[in-house]
Amino acid sequence: MGKIIAVANQKGGVGKTTTAINLSACLAELGDHVLLVDFDPQGNSTSGLGCDKEQIQYGSYEMLMHEANPEDCIVHTQFRVDLIPTNVDLSGAEVELIGVDKREFILSQQLQKISDRYDYVIIDCPPSLSQLTINALCASDGVLVPIQCEYYALEGLSLLINAVNIVKRRLNPQIEILGIVFTMYDARTNLSAEVVDEVRKYLPDKCFQTIIPRNIRLSEAPSFGEPIIQYDKSSRGAESYRALARELRDKMTEKGA
Repeated sequence: MGKIIAVANQKGGVGKTTTAINLSACLAELGDHVLLVDFDPQGNSTSGLGCDKEQIQYGSYEMLMHEANPEDCIVHTQFRVDLIPTNVDLSGAEVELIGVDKREFILSQQLQKISDRYDYVIIDCPPSLSQLTINALCASDGVLVPIQCEYYALEGLSLLINAVNIVKRRLNPQIEILGIVFTMYDARTNLSAEVVDEVRKYLPDKCFQTIIPRNIRLSEAPSFGEPIIQYDKSSRGAESYRALARELRDKMTEKGA
């Protein structure tokens, strides 16, 4: 059965979707079978892999509401990454799930039907600690946390860690934080280096060594509906996400995955 990894941070604008898309594409480039689940109602992972959000017949919403089987929601992209897309319809699921028995486990139950087809299932979570995010955490083996190298990087990190620990105690004993990924690193500023040092001091065993630089090509790629290794395979952004994919694989191997 494939390892399910939630890419989560309740703070927006930290490179969460960029990481979900490009990590998935780089794992696929290494030969892994990868499914990316767009679980953010904004649907940026969907458009970032070249899928038209307005043309979705079945996606995360239909899967969550049991209106479609998971296998019917899968889109085979040209980038060797399978995708369960989404659109704004998913935002209505929060209200519709009120009162539903064991609603925290719906995504887990649905992904269990297809996860054995993949080496990795990557979930792009919404930028909030919502019922959708709780569903993703209950479905996942681990959490990858992107953090922007800026002044407010640590703001909310303890809240997310606390949420993961609560889910671990009460709902999903196997979940753990796989690591923190530093994004938008600007080597020209002291601030970026200071943020990295501070977080590594706070969580010394939970930080990936790979650091994702601030890179214009990374910013441009989503508007073309391509991962960075397709848009500009020799860019610094592409090389960084390749390194992150290799580091993640090594980490999962060490854990006996």
